Amino acid sequence: MTETNLLDTLVGVWHESGGAAMTGLRVLLIVVAAWVLIGVLQRGIRAFRIRIATRFDDREAVQRAETLGRVFRYLAAVVVSLIAGMLILGELGVSVAPILGAAGVVGLAIGFGAQSLVKDYFTGFFLLLENQIRQGDVVRLGEHGGLVEEVTLRFVRLRDYDGNVHFVPNGEVKTVVNMSRSFAQAVIDVGVAYRENTDDVVALMRDVGREMRADTAWAPHLLDDLEIAGVDRWADSAVVLRCRFRCAPLQQWSVRREYLRRLKHTFDAQGIEIPFPHVTLYAGQNKQGAAPELPLRLVDPAMGSAATGVARSTG
Repeated sequence: MTETNLLDTLVGVWHESGGAAMTGLRVLLIVVAAWVLIGVLQRGIRAFRIRIATRFDDREAVQRAETLGRVFRYLAAVVVSLIAGMLILGELGVSVAPILGAAGVVGLAIGFGAQSLVKDYFTGFFLLLENQIRQGDVVRLGEHGGLVEEVTLRFVRLRDYDGNVHFVPNGEVKTVVNMSRSFAQAVIDVGVAYRENTDDVVALMRDVGREMRADTAWAPHLLDDLEIAGVDRWADSAVVLRCRFRCAPLQQWSVRREYLRRLKHTFDAQGIEIPFPHVTLYAGQNKQGAAPELPLRLVDPAMGSAATGVARSTG
């Protein structure tokens, strides 16, 4: 080997070693920069979450802010890591385009196979972000209803009145009926006999409502006076009057039960009839307009004997 060839070889080795060193240095700088950026972003998100949470007095709102903060921190770490990984592959001379194409195909396949799971997470994210559901609320989600025990990005856990636990995937939540926000309405239907004077009945209903508002045990639950809509309908056996109380959240059921209990005592004391279903027999009429005979049979429970007669009507 001549001196010229040896010199060229040494120069090539030096350039290769120097290039490898520079590549390694750049890869190290990318890793350090990604690590620092992830730390800064997560600290910023955590500080912002703490600042927002200090303005909330509700423990459930604080928990919701913490859940969303964890989601944003995770997303920040994933995005920065993916970008750093692509930059490192570029420094190592690996073409990123085929990898991105393959990742797109794989992501598409996973998306088709797990689209319900992805839908659950997206829906859960917006349920938390828009504060539609909180732990401790009473809600109805489609066919399921009950007390919300847990809200996650994946599902909502409900416990109904019978104690049954319902796990509702967030992707199946189409509508949310929240019965525990700001205030509630205790809607009450009261049925009385047709012979009763509805004006007198309304006056008694107002008196019972005023008594409840004056009661120190129930006054904190009632936000306004009793509102009487009036006669709602003519039922088969009763005239139905509708009224409602504006009350504190989750108190509508207890307020309704207490009002009906007090109203029952008042109706009994005033002789107001609370009707039960009854049947009116109609024997019909012949062509001349007269009612046919209607046989009746009366049984004496004490004697065990029966008396038979015929009821006649001229129509």
